[in-house]
Amino acid sequence: MRHQKAGKKFGRTSAHRKAMFRNMVTSLLAHERIITTEVKAKEIARIGEKLITLGKRGDLHARRQAVAFIRTNDAVKRLFSVYADRYKNRQGGYTRILKLEPRPGDNAPMAIVELVDRPAPTESKTQKPKAKEKAKKETKKETKKETKKETKTETKTETKTKTAAPKSTGKAAGKEAKGEKASGSGKKAEAEKETKSSKKTETKAKTKKTEGKSTSSAKKETSPKEKKED
Repeated sequence: MRHQKAGKKFGRTSAHRKAMFRNMVTSLLAHERIITTEVKAKEIARIGEKLITLGKRGDLHARRQAVAFIRTNDAVKRLFSVYADRYKNRQGGYTRILKLEPRPGDNAPMAIVELVDRPAPTESKTQKPKAKEKAKKETKKETKKETKKETKTETKTETKTKTAAPKSTGKAAGKEAKGEKASGSGKKAEAEKETKSSKKTETKAKTKKTEGKSTSSAKKETSPKEKKED
């Protein structure tokens, strides 16, 4: 006979089962909403409603009973302040269970356990540090991306300058070589002109000398004849 043996055993020992229920109920009172299997959700809702009735009672004995089961002081404070005020006009039915799709892997039926009449989901104190951490991570990622882009642009500009410098030097060297070639050709032309002019002057001088010699020889030939005639 199973007199006063309510509840599921879940294939665990009594200590393991009690510790599991304590952890899950404290998380339910702290966050007002958890996701678990359907069978566990039914057991947690039953224990959570008993604790909320203790919070509504509010005497010292009820507080000691709640502290003996709930693990965190913050959840106890919320139980005797927030939930006691919220459910003071409600007679039971403080939780609801919403069924979900089966869990992938073992196909276990899942469900959501949440408190009734909870406020709209806003940024709570537990979520603010997470939001700050996310913002910090995003800023870090943005700074890393910016630094990577800057380094990439710097390396690209450096490589461009390195590749452009030899080209420019090669172009300059080619221009210098062309200028030297042009200057050399100009010098050669000037030298040829000078040699041609010098040859012309030499030929002129030679022709003048030959003409002078011919005139002198003609004078010499005429002078004896003239003497004979006289």
